Amino acid sequence: MKFSLAVYSAPHSSQSASSALRFARVLLTQGHEIYRVFFYCDGVQNGNTLPAPPQDETNLIEQWQDLQRRHHLDLVICIAAAQRRGVLSAREAKRLEKPAANLANGFELAGLGQLVDAIAYSERLVTFGG
Repeated sequence: MKFSLAVYSAPHSSQSASSALRFARVLLTQGHEIYRVFFYCDGVQNGNTLPAPPQDETNLIEQWQDLQRRHHLDLVICIAAAQRRGVLSAREAKRLEKPAANLANGFELAGLGQLVDAIAYSERLVTFGG
């Protein structure tokens, strides 16, 4: 079965992002396909490379990156929500005349059309947080 996931919560604010990651891993080990993971609202913080969680805590951003590398996942950050929360690619930082970029490797910025596309091409959309 083909799934897409929508993550609405930041990695440090609730268990939602962690649950989404665990769910994605289970889907992949069971042979399902993940078409796209779309991060929206505070969920865009999952693609922010700057947080530095303590060593005894899980670094969800690195774990999303690892899953993306191993399974070639499409990790999409909503560009409008990201700009509001200061998550910028190098291109957007330059365009907006900001001093730095902080979009983590493996994530890409795109519009809500990518969420609509994910809904259209997936058999199931599962949301986390909100």
